[in-house]
Amino acid sequence: MLVTAADAGPAWREVGEVKGSPLPAPGFKKGCEGTTKKDATCKAVARLTGYQTRIGSHRNPYVINNRGKITAVTVRLGNPTADQLKFFNTNFGPPTIRLSVLKPNKPDVRHHRDLRLVDQSETIDVSKYLGSKSTTFVLSRPLVVHGGPPATVAITVPTWAPIFTINRPSSETWRASTPAKHCGDAGPQSAHQTIGSVKFYDCAFKRARLLYTATFLRDPKQTKK
Repeated sequence: MLVTAADAGPAWREVGEVKGSPLPAPGFKKGCEGTTKKDATCKAVARLTGYQTRIGSHRNPYVINNRGKITAVTVRLGNPTADQLKFFNTNFGPPTIRLSVLKPNKPDVRHHRDLRLVDQSETIDVSKYLGSKSTTFVLSRPLVVHGGPPATVAITVPTWAPIFTINRPSSETWRASTPAKHCGDAGPQSAHQTIGSVKFYDCAFKRARLLYTATFLRDPKQTKK
């Protein structure tokens, strides 16, 4: 006779992947310049750490409540023109990303969304993959998600990366580590990159989507008698 233990949920999942709302196409594509500056959809993120807080009816899609390990990151990358690429590379350097694990800070700072960086991947140069529909990078070292308060999986962009799209429904929202006084400014370096440090994620945005997911493997649990 075969006996099956009670299911504790899937042993792995793609964090940020929600039913009915796959990663949309990036903003950087042919014709994204538009006829006016207002019409342009060629948007990238630069010098920040960010995470999606809502996708439609799904709130906190990048939050993990279990112990485990993150082994890979998948992104959708826009395809800038030669002139656009020259502009971004000249001003920010080659496009790069890192995957980050954040935890609530204790004690919490009132009136701020303060988060502590507890683990982070290596820096990944995505230059060769621009324009790809979906690219998965296996991390050189799995990121560890410990127990305790829920963890948030964020994307860090030390330079710039076309992993972004706008003109989305108002129910798609995200937060960034950019200082509150510079929410729309890519000038100051705001990427969260020092393990153990705390940053305020007070900049909140609507109608936009960060184009990344993360592969999470839940730690196995000891069977109880």
